[in-house]
Amino acid sequence: MPIDEERDTRLAVFRGLTLKCPSCGKGKVLSGYLTVKDECDCCGQDLKYASVDDGPAYFTLMVVVALVFPMFGLIYSLFEPRPIWVALSMMGISTILALIILPRVKGVFIGFQWAKRLHGF
Repeated sequence: MPIDEERDTRLAVFRGLTLKCPSCGKGKVLSGYLTVKDECDCCGQDLKYASVDDGPAYFTLMVVVALVFPMFGLIYSLFEPRPIWVALSMMGISTILALIILPRVKGVFIGFQWAKRLHGF
């Protein structure tokens, strides 16, 4: 891909969301749970410069809180549960949501960085 060629940000972000290479959309961007691959297996795109730091964790936290917090009001308005059961169930739901969302948000950040040519891409 020539240096001057425009990169499609939406497509790169969508590919990141699906944990695919932002360049070709075929290879995986992560090896394991959160480890970024050095390069794409399909197109050879260099991914080792992807540095997203704590950004995905903050965005994941905001999404999880936005989803779980309204559940408290809904549960207490519909039922009269014991507080300990509500606290335990919300902790479990929050943990599961965070574990599901975090790699996808990291992929979105990597896709955005690639599209905007940030961090050495």
